[in-house]
Amino acid sequence: MPFVRCFYHVIWATKHRAPLITPDVERVLFQTVREKTQMLGCPILAMEAVEDHIHVAVAIVPRIAVAEWVRQVKGLSSRQINALFPDREPRFSWQESYGVLTFGAKNLEFVVEYVNRQKAHHAANTLVRYLEQVDS
Repeated sequence: MPFVRCFYHVIWATKHRAPLITPDVERVLFQTVREKTQMLGCPILAMEAVEDHIHVAVAIVPRIAVAEWVRQVKGLSSRQINALFPDREPRFSWQESYGVLTFGAKNLEFVVEYVNRQKAHHAANTLVRYLEQVDS
């Protein structure tokens, strides 16, 4: 078996940056992302969200294209949220775009800490803009 370590920091936002990620939605979102990612065999290293976007540090295995991981996780999470909260207006949906950054083991601790402290970074306005991008 080959030795492979491919780390990604993936960010995606709600449609129109609407503040749709409430605590109840966040619980469903995290559970769905964890379960789907586990099914794909990709370990999640860190995950956190604020009201309009989510950050995931993940080790995506080489047999899965990064775009495919994103497509499956975004698609399933929005379907699951809408199924569990059918009366919500507006309906939950993601923007089409997303951001993906690669990083090595040397930066793993920094990225995991940054992702885990998303709420604090947003509250204190200590964001690293490069690590927040979802489109060009």
